[in-house]
Amino acid sequence: MSHQPPELKKELKIRHITMISLGGIIGAGLFIGSGSLINAAGPGSIFSYAFAGLLVILVMRMLGEMSTANPSSGSFATYAREALGPWAGYTIGWLYWFFWVIVIAVEAIAGSTIIQYWFPSLPSWGVSLILTFLLTLTNLYSVKSFGEFEYWFSLIKVVSLVLFLLLGGAIILGLIPGVESPGASNLLHRGGFLPNGISSVFLGVAIVMFSFMGTEIVATAAGESAQPERAITIATNTVIYRILIFYLGSILILVTILPWDSSSLMKSPFVSILELVNVPAAAQIMNFIVLTAVLSCLNSGLYTSSRMLYSMAQKGDAPRMFLKVNKKGIPFNAIVGCTVISYISVGFNYLSPDKIFLFLVNASGGVALLVYLVIAFSQLRMRKKYEKEKPEALKIRMWLFPYLTYGTIAAITSIFIAMAFIDSLRTQFYLTLLIAVFVVCSYFFMKKKKDDSSLSGQGNKRIS
Repeated sequence: MSHQPPELKKELKIRHITMISLGGIIGAGLFIGSGSLINAAGPGSIFSYAFAGLLVILVMRMLGEMSTANPSSGSFATYAREALGPWAGYTIGWLYWFFWVIVIAVEAIAGSTIIQYWFPSLPSWGVSLILTFLLTLTNLYSVKSFGEFEYWFSLIKVVSLVLFLLLGGAIILGLIPGVESPGASNLLHRGGFLPNGISSVFLGVAIVMFSFMGTEIVATAAGESAQPERAITIATNTVIYRILIFYLGSILILVTILPWDSSSLMKSPFVSILELVNVPAAAQIMNFIVLTAVLSCLNSGLYTSSRMLYSMAQKGDAPRMFLKVNKKGIPFNAIVGCTVISYISVGFNYLSPDKIFLFLVNASGGVALLVYLVIAFSQLRMRKKYEKEKPEALKIRMWLFPYLTYGTIAAITSIFIAMAFIDSLRTQFYLTLLIAVFVVCSYFFMKKKKDDSSLSGQGNKRIS
């Protein structure tokens, strides 16, 4: 009697996937990093977010097309392998895994910094390790527990942003007693809408692209849903509204209410607006929301990196030990493996924050653009294959194919190359390129080693 090995369980419900897709796009970067971009580009920063958001919408449409036709926990790495060859699936899989294990460490460190705001005597490294350990337990318990935690994390972020949008709208319309409406003065009367020129807007696009990383997680999570097609369709069709409301809505309110050259933007723009209307404990409230965003990203990072590692092990691109699935349908070794790497990264931050850890963070910086680029190239090939072999599988179709796909590829390539000419991003460009070349070379080295081993084995068989 054959014994079937355990597989990943499809325990994520539509409400989990829906909330993951809603909250996945809301990261700590929106609450903290948006201020520095507005300070650099002025009100025109809304164009930076709009253009970057448009590219993400197009990429998500492409990913949605492939995911409904072939749901997989390996997501775009699986499609890259089918469309471009094993080397592409191997390369983008390991790069994406590398990105998320570094993100886990970065978010754990960010979370410890926030907690130190309330408990300054606690050691940063200790809190970072505890946060990672606790969220590892939720991922190890069951995929449903990951979904539940992410559901509530996302719900807090979504409700907070909706309340912020309502408050900001009330201020702009002059509905808050004692608070004067700024009108259009901050948009037009401080050097105009583009005080630092159009170049600052294009520079902003390269920075903003990284803020949207995480939208693609829903395609991975759908692989563990009982209704993958429905889950992906909902996520793909609502991505436009999510970007319009949460990102563009928030940035429009910030640039309208706060002067773009104000020092309060560099501190925390969201806190500044709460303080403007005398919300008690504004900084405390915002710290809690940012901590939620950080924990959500940490939770998603553990889930996504482990599923990518598991999927690569299935294809023979990672050690077979990461294929182990326990009785609850959890890739136990893959989760623990990702956690261990993140613990080591946190240790590097403690021992060598300005060298080793900084190198790791910068080396993962451009991975988002490479992932989006591979998704676009994969969709270009897979769409033609699906139309030829199984057109009925195309429940979601990329708009204006292939022209918008070509346009997206050109835009993302331009942004990636532009990183080499932007002082603050140049290091990330070269280090990401270095890591990418290293991963590609490692594929061909491993392939040659396997081929030599196979030939050697065949030779031994003939001799015997």
